[in-house]
Amino acid sequence: MTLLVVPVLLIALSVPLLGGRLTALAGLRLRWTPALLGALAVQVVVLWLAPDWPDAVLAIGHVASYGWAAAFLGANRHVPWLWLIGLGGLSNLAAIAANGGRMPASPAALDAAGLPPPEGFSNSAEVAHAKLAFLGDVLATPSGLGPFSNVFSPGDVCLVVGAGLALHRVCGSRLGARREVTPSG
Repeated sequence: MTLLVVPVLLIALSVPLLGGRLTALAGLRLRWTPALLGALAVQVVVLWLAPDWPDAVLAIGHVASYGWAAAFLGANRHVPWLWLIGLGGLSNLAAIAANGGRMPASPAALDAAGLPPPEGFSNSAEVAHAKLAFLGDVLATPSGLGPFSNVFSPGDVCLVVGAGLALHRVCGSRLGARREVTPSG
């Protein structure tokens, strides 16, 4: 989750550079925000605050948090590009649910990122005989990036690209501008 914050912040910084206004976000009316905040809170507890809880409880909480996020996405389907964020979340949920509440991480990706095997419950870990492994954390930022070295999934790519496109569209930047197609005669 923390790996996603850096690119989204960089995308937000690019909005004014491309003629957009971040103040336009104030006019965006989102519904069911408590569901999204609840999903994030559960993930924070599962991933950072309660590492000593039983793995089964953490796995169930991890999967359940996606339900709350899905409720938020469904209630806000009017937001441009939210469907791509939803596709990324669904992809991640499929891999996590198919593997007992953990995102399967590719050994090659973990090695490329220079990450040791996690101790205790982790949202991303090597899973023996992983199901839907291609949806797992199969991509990596290189180990030379220090704290930014990590593994990520195709679903995470959809989340970041969707968030970026939505942000640029809502804020009216040149990148997010709608293109009118006119028939040539």
